[in-house]
Amino acid sequence: MSTQMTDHVVRTGQHMHNHTHGMAKQTLRLAFFLTLIILAVGVAGGLLANSLALLSDAGHIVTDLFALGLAWFAAGQAERPSNERKTFGYHRVGILAALLNAVSLIVIAVVISWEAIQRFQHPEPVQPLIMFGAAAIAILVNLTIAFGLRKEGDNLNVRAAVLHVLGDVGASVGVIVAGTVILLTGWTLADPILSIGIAILIAVGAWRILRETTDILLEAVPHDISISNLVRDMRNVKGVQDIHDLHVWSIASGMHALSCHVLIDNLPPSASASILQSLTAVLNEKYRIGHSTIQFECNSHEGACCRTQDLYCHLGCADGHDHDHATKKSIPQAQRVQ
Repeated sequence: MSTQMTDHVVRTGQHMHNHTHGMAKQTLRLAFFLTLIILAVGVAGGLLANSLALLSDAGHIVTDLFALGLAWFAAGQAERPSNERKTFGYHRVGILAALLNAVSLIVIAVVISWEAIQRFQHPEPVQPLIMFGAAAIAILVNLTIAFGLRKEGDNLNVRAAVLHVLGDVGASVGVIVAGTVILLTGWTLADPILSIGIAILIAVGAWRILRETTDILLEAVPHDISISNLVRDMRNVKGVQDIHDLHVWSIASGMHALSCHVLIDNLPPSASASILQSLTAVLNEKYRIGHSTIQFECNSHEGACCRTQDLYCHLGCADGHDHDHATKKSIPQAQRVQ
């Protein structure tokens, strides 16, 4: 693949990626202001109805605002171009925001549970009709926000915000159920029981996001990639003998990267270029790995260095060095080929 073609693909991919982040930013901004409306309704309804479930839901809405605000900020940061200091750009700002969101959800779940325990010990009367109205408004607006955010694809930061919003929809449905029980039976303990259910719902979603963000920050292998299958598919490429020093990680959600050493047959330069193209095609098409660093090695003592259509590939030799056959000088072992 020529340098011009490679540059065109990179520019096209960056344009599409930035366009996606631009759409996400607009949706998150709208969601943020709509959530302000839900918060006002939730707080007013909770105070008027004396309902812990509604006030708990309002507390969750505060974390929604926090989550959406951070996601909005992160989406804007992801549009910033890479530079000499941050060569991968600012995509992990979104991962840090998602991690902070997950931690905030766990904290709010603990607070809700504690308040519910206090209500079990000291039950208080509630006004179910007010609960109905406030919860219905929250459900309507949150569903609008959730459907808008779900269109933004496999963005972990946006997914964290969606979990906040969907958790609040579930909590609002529970508020209506609890209000119905109280209205028909007068059993006010339904209010704190629902609050415990809301706390569990929040904690489960938070744990999933926390686990995934931690894996990305620790550069673990993405959960949708099998290393054994990946190595098998790379070895199946004609001319490849073995793979070693293999590392696979995620730069951000949906942005996978790979680096490895590939032992190849002793082939002329033109043939080795086709091996590289075949490997990158497999990685892109089957495993969605768009950033790959592949170093070729061969068993021959006579190394090779080739230039094929502006694509440089340095083939390692058994003596542990590469050789530039134009100058007959040793060159560093670690050369990067994408």
